[in-house]
Amino acid sequence: MKPTLQAVADAVGVSRSTVSNAYARPDQLSAALRQRILDTAKAIGYPGPNPTARSLRRGFVGSIGVLFTSQLSYAFTDPFAVRFLAGVSAAAERHGTSLLLVPLPQAPGDARRAVENAAVDGFCVYCVGDETWALDAIRDRGLPYVTTAHRPDAEPTHRYVGIDERDAARGIAAHVASLGHRRVALLGDTVLPDVPSGPLRLSKVGDVPHPTTHGRLAGFADAFAEVGVSWSDLTVLTAAGNDRGAAAAAVAGLLDRPDPPTAVLACSDVLALGVLDTLAARGPGAGPPVSVTGFDDIAEAAAVGLTTVRQPAEEKGRLAAELLLDPPADPAAGHVLLPTELVVRTSTGPAPRS
Repeated sequence: MKPTLQAVADAVGVSRSTVSNAYARPDQLSAALRQRILDTAKAIGYPGPNPTARSLRRGFVGSIGVLFTSQLSYAFTDPFAVRFLAGVSAAAERHGTSLLLVPLPQAPGDARRAVENAAVDGFCVYCVGDETWALDAIRDRGLPYVTTAHRPDAEPTHRYVGIDERDAARGIAAHVASLGHRRVALLGDTVLPDVPSGPLRLSKVGDVPHPTTHGRLAGFADAFAEVGVSWSDLTVLTAAGNDRGAAAAAVAGLLDRPDPPTAVLACSDVLALGVLDTLAARGPGAGPPVSVTGFDDIAEAAAVGLTTVRQPAEEKGRLAAELLLDPPADPAAGHVLLPTELVVRTSTGPAPRS
């Protein structure tokens, strides 16, 4: 049988609370008594109070949770996620707290239980798709949270650190439109749940549940609408995940159509890199040049000359954690909108003449 706190108390001849004080409130005991309790505990193999149970009893765990997609590996392999978590970690270190990465199973019931069972003091909601249900589960627990989705209509208690996704996407799409491109493909990951990579029939951008993907696709559409290209004239592609292989699968066969797109606007740099992989595999002279854009400005974007939108990944993570760990007295200060920058490189150029 595993030794218990009561066993230590019986062996020393003191109360359970006295043994507990030896671990949690040593100033309440004489040095000699505390040492006798610790020596006895060691002799009978008692490891000390359960830290999780102790923290839950006092209402403080000393850890914040970061909600991710169902793939925990995303936190270590996606370049933007890695930089974001570096910022979260810097703030956590400053406050002396730890991180718990919480991957969300695909089944809604299992995902909700993951939120309900996480031993944390609050949540940073990052990359979870339609986050409404997650926020409801967090609110039911009475815990604070910060999201990375900009919400112009956010309630005062809803803290976020984000960017104006739609405005930033509109800017890069306007750049592509100014180069004369009118046959355009828009590429996002998991635009709709449980849909394989490839072309997607989408009647309107409002059908996209993921707030980040929705904002970027809407911004792309805004810019092309200004030059007379309607939503129905745009080719919408979905990748089964935010990785290069999924992006390559999404554009497979697209460039062999009679009237292929002259530009592909991707919702992330990783997806854009997958498109560039496909173009490189076709070899020079396989067809007219295709302009490609990304979003985020990860390190590899500069190396391949990718036109993209730059956003401050580390700063986003750091500020999100700071809002969670040290919330401002003024609720309005909990709504943070970070700047973005259009970075034009060699992956975009004038549309080829017909």
